[in-house]
Amino acid sequence: MVRILVADDDRVVADVVRRYLQRDGMEVTVVDTGAAALAHIAVEPIDLAILDVMMPEGDGIEVCETIRAGKHADLPVIMLTALGEADDRVAGLESGADDYVAKPFSPRELSLRVQSVLRRARANHTAPAASITDGEISVDPASRAVLVGTREISTTKREFDLLEFFVAHPDAVFTREELLDRVWGWTFGDISTVTVHVKRLRAKLGAAARIETVWGRGYRWNAAPAPRERSNR
Repeated sequence: MVRILVADDDRVVADVVRRYLQRDGMEVTVVDTGAAALAHIAVEPIDLAILDVMMPEGDGIEVCETIRAGKHADLPVIMLTALGEADDRVAGLESGADDYVAKPFSPRELSLRVQSVLRRARANHTAPAASITDGEISVDPASRAVLVGTREISTTKREFDLLEFFVAHPDAVFTREELLDRVWGWTFGDISTVTVHVKRLRAKLGAAARIETVWGRGYRWNAAPAPRERSNR
């Protein structure tokens, strides 16, 4: 059975989410503070956490950052944000959340998001691909490490997934909808999510970033030029 943790101090919202997910056959635990969420994750196995951005004793963003920095770093996280709070949504994604849902939301939509994120998480647990090197950038799926030359770059889970996809598909143009589908595993959702992650990857990679915006179409990773062969003459 899929085990879900819901952390939200709004009892009405939490109860609606709990009842709807239970109807879909999931086991749901509800807590109302960030501290309680972290305490539960520390001792109880769960498959996914749903975190409200605004809750006492550690908001959702702080909880997500703590999860990503600890031994449960791969735990799928969905963030609940207030409608229209764009800064909260961006901050949630930057903290490492796999998805976000804006309040008020359809319980059915949330359930579909949960299932989508879980499918993506299961796919990521298959045998990792071989390390990929493109110019000075090296991406290692096994250790989820990114090197620019000898310098290691810190990335969130989703930033790594996006970079790995780009480097594995050089010189191909992908729309934001295609990237949302193939990297996030979403067939629906806010395509600005892709824009945010591309922007952050460019900032972290600096001059090594070769993500090109193809106006009116999407993004392309420009492969590094092949090294020139030395002449024997």
